[in-house]
Amino acid sequence: MRRRSAGGGGGEWMEASGPGWARRGWRRARAAGSPLSRAAVVLLLSAFMARASSSAGYLIRLPRGFRLTQDTVKIVGSSNFPVKVYVMLHQKSPHVLCVTQRLRNSELIDPSFQWHGPKGKIISENSTTQVTSTGSLIFQNFEEGMSGVYTCFLEYKPTVEEIVKNLQLKYVIYAYREPHYYYQFTARYHAAPCNSIYNISFEKKLLQILSKLVLDLSCEVSLLKSECHHVKMQRAGLQNELFFTFSVSSLDTEKGPKPCADHNCESSKRLSKAKNLIERFFNQQVEVLGRRAEPLPEIYYIEGTLQMVWINRCFPGYGMNTLKHPKCPECCVICSPGSYNPRDGTHCLQCNSSLVYGAKACL
Repeated sequence: MRRRSAGGGGGEWMEASGPGWARRGWRRARAAGSPLSRAAVVLLLSAFMARASSSAGYLIRLPRGFRLTQDTVKIVGSSNFPVKVYVMLHQKSPHVLCVTQRLRNSELIDPSFQWHGPKGKIISENSTTQVTSTGSLIFQNFEEGMSGVYTCFLEYKPTVEEIVKNLQLKYVIYAYREPHYYYQFTARYHAAPCNSIYNISFEKKLLQILSKLVLDLSCEVSLLKSECHHVKMQRAGLQNELFFTFSVSSLDTEKGPKPCADHNCESSKRLSKAKNLIERFFNQQVEVLGRRAEPLPEIYYIEGTLQMVWINRCFPGYGMNTLKHPKCPECCVICSPGSYNPRDGTHCLQCNSSLVYGAKACL
């Protein structure tokens, strides 16, 4: 595509001939004496911001975490192997039954149930733990320290005439939590010379605009990396380019105050809205540049370079593994049941074949 400049001079849009540059339609050779001042860069970005601030639709992209927090869920044991149970942090557990599937469907005469916790102590009822008259173990507000191996001792008679039988059932109960999921974006800009202060000013202004875009959604934008490189273009010589990598994440935490209680305000939906606003912002930069009659600014977005990935990471002490936890494949499951210390800020394990997020030794 070729287009003459507004003044009829020799400035032209440059067309890249290689397939890797097919969508980069706004490449051009800068005419001498046309660098954009810092103030002009700010004004141009502000124009984009004004156009991109309207609301946009969203696509829900939830992790398919396995939930076992409903009262109707009941888990039976096995006399052959320990049964794994997953309980979401700070939530109510399923009913853990002190019977096997076969015994659940049978009559038990004079059954007696006794539960022992991870340290071997007999479990008694309190504000967070309940043992029902039929032997079911229920947790009301599950914490990290409650994870571990639980053993139920069952005594019963199959019939009145038979002798008492004993059965020992083991359960490994894991705390899990939602992943810390976020969007990671990369984008490239045609830049001023790599040692220019204009690039630094532009980077700060760009981050301010992106942060303002998602502020009402209780999301934050964080710069992960910003680098200036010289790129050799086919038939266009060397170009200066800024490579931006930034993330968009939710501001709320599990233990902190929620920004709102409405179901439509959950973090995954807010992140999807934020993603769409940012994509629209970059698309509208292309639209604005396409309508400009004057030469292009010195710093501008390169069409088609915006890339986005969805990332799930676990908090310290938690990890994912579909092989070890096939019933909870996208849950962040506690690494060491019964031994995790939430006060240990440096606690970090290469647990479950998954890098743990947020601890010093892991990152």
